[in-house]
Amino acid sequence: MDWTTLAGTALGALVGIGSTLLADRARWRRDLADRTRQERRQIYVTVLTKYRLAYEDMYAAAARHAEGGAREASVQEAFRASGCDEARETALICAPQEMSDVLETVYATLRDLQDVFAAGEPPLDSPELQERRLKHAKAVWAARAAIRRDLERAV
Repeated sequence: MDWTTLAGTALGALVGIGSTLLADRARWRRDLADRTRQERRQIYVTVLTKYRLAYEDMYAAAARHAEGGAREASVQEAFRASGCDEARETALICAPQEMSDVLETVYATLRDLQDVFAAGEPPLDSPELQERRLKHAKAVWAARAAIRRDLERAV
């Protein structure tokens, strides 16, 4: 029996098995990266959407109620009902620290607006409130840019 033929066959089998395992590993890593990116994307979209809903509902509640007690309770209920706290917690747990910091900045500006809407000061049509709304909008735009960068890195 010729051992070189047997050794060559065994070596070919090992190379074939090894290359298949390497290809499977590469495919698995690519699929994992795709799933992770899609999960993050969904988390980011959810948290920004919930923040937006909270803002809109709080503004509507503040505009609807002129008196202090009813306005404050209505604004706080609008914030609670928006679901942004739950979405925020999910993002803080699942997102990288850099993204958590960016989303926390947006949340802080949203809470500032909640305080303003609940107190009724400054008034809804005042330049001071417009300045705070602009600060919130800039934080949202910065978060969107950071999210795009994060999702592109995950590719």
